[in-house]
Amino acid sequence: MKEAADCNIGRQDRAATLSIADHRRDQAGMVYVYPVLSRRARGVSIGINLNRNRACNWACVYCQVENLRRGAPDAIDLDLLEKELDGFLWEAVRGDYLTRHVAEARYRRLADIAFSGEGEPTAAREFASSAARVVAVLEAHGLLDRLPLRLITNGSLIHKARAGLATLARASGEAWFKLDRGDAAGMRAVNHIAGDPARVLKNLRTCAAILPTWVQTCWFATEGKAPDSAAEAAYLEMLAQVADVICGVHLYGLARAPKQPGAEKLSRLSAPVLRTWGRRIRQKTGVRAIKVSP
Repeated sequence: MKEAADCNIGRQDRAATLSIADHRRDQAGMVYVYPVLSRRARGVSIGINLNRNRACNWACVYCQVENLRRGAPDAIDLDLLEKELDGFLWEAVRGDYLTRHVAEARYRRLADIAFSGEGEPTAAREFASSAARVVAVLEAHGLLDRLPLRLITNGSLIHKARAGLATLARASGEAWFKLDRGDAAGMRAVNHIAGDPARVLKNLRTCAAILPTWVQTCWFATEGKAPDSAAEAAYLEMLAQVADVICGVHLYGLARAPKQPGAEKLSRLSAPVLRTWGRRIRQKTGVRAIKVSP
């Protein structure tokens, strides 16, 4: 592993202050590694972006990626990914990166490393190799089992990603599995996919059998109206079927402006509304933990 002197951190904008409202992937001037201030992780999340071409197999209506397109990631330069992560960890753990770039002291901590970015990470052919490289860097820095390792996924390609999931599991990682709606019509409207609740359930169970898995759900208003009772019932019914295998639910609202067509129709729900919905999820499904981030 090489020290921070060899890294490109901060060449683009050394004065940038990380913000919950701004998750640009280029703030630290790197290709694959990007720090963001995460309200859900409650600190600085080190993102691993395997979708530099902004290609994804889904097109969620609330997505914040500009110029999103359908497709798969380009080939990954594994050596560069490893070098960037190694250098950033030197800056963040041994240097003053957090002091310079995080305004609030309570968020001045490394919260996790997350495979996320501008598309579905498991769509990368090198996903398993990327996971192995990240684990190796963590081990070299003495951070394995100390810095949480997470996969943010829409779950649609779990059947192709088992090797990578197993690598993350051996490193005490976890998955955050997207489930925004529980019925086919809702999935089509929100995620722009041919919704198949049975397949989603199968993939969710497969994922949870390999490594600890949280469901993550974005709940918002469309044209000023929250999801209707039918959408709520379908979601609750689906969650109830996996309550015994998942760790819990991350329920969150819109914190950043969506960049997709029709985004002007979307709006945030109030914190009390989201918290009430979270309590109802617990009561109706038996899910053990509900974390709400308005």
